Amino acid sequence: MFTGIIEEMGEIVALDTRGDSAVLSVRGPIVTSDARHGDSIAVNGVCLTVVGHDGDVFTVDVMKESLDRTSLGGLEKGDVVNLERAVRADQRLGGHIVQGHVDGTAVLLSREPGEAWDNLRFSLPPELARYVAEKGSIAIDGISLTVTTVDADSFGVSLIPTTLRLTNLGGRAAGERVNLEVDVIAKYVERLVAAR
Repeated sequence: MFTGIIEEMGEIVALDTRGDSAVLSVRGPIVTSDARHGDSIAVNGVCLTVVGHDGDVFTVDVMKESLDRTSLGGLEKGDVVNLERAVRADQRLGGHIVQGHVDGTAVLLSREPGEAWDNLRFSLPPELARYVAEKGSIAIDGISLTVTTVDADSFGVSLIPTTLRLTNLGGRAAGERVNLEVDVIAKYVERLVAAR
């Protein structure tokens, strides 16, 4: 489990495609400082398992499901990604409950700079629309954010200076694809209500 509070921006060192899977190597000095084989690290919001590390670079296997459902397959050497280690049971939950199980992708439609923040608008896949609510939580590329506006096919978030500076959303441009994870509580509530 993760919190959606990004620890650092990492850099893609290599993406080695192997048939319907891939091996991804990422540079991240903070997240590798105590990394061990089998640890979970979220890369742009995707929970991945460390299979090796050398210095400040860690390696993960990426299966077909993750390549199909996320933006990871489009990464290239030098791309900047958001990194977060799995939360420990004794840590504060600063953002919201983020599983690292990406539900789909969205496209950044527009970016409106403000005096101290930016307003971003994203496409909203129809199959995820029912889980997105104004003032609700959403993870975009692993970042815990609050939905500021929502309509039938798009939603908005506002980014404070810290988020702009410490995550890759600060440099994202219209047309770029991001990973989305809706609030897991909404999915469980829907399932429980449907069962009744």
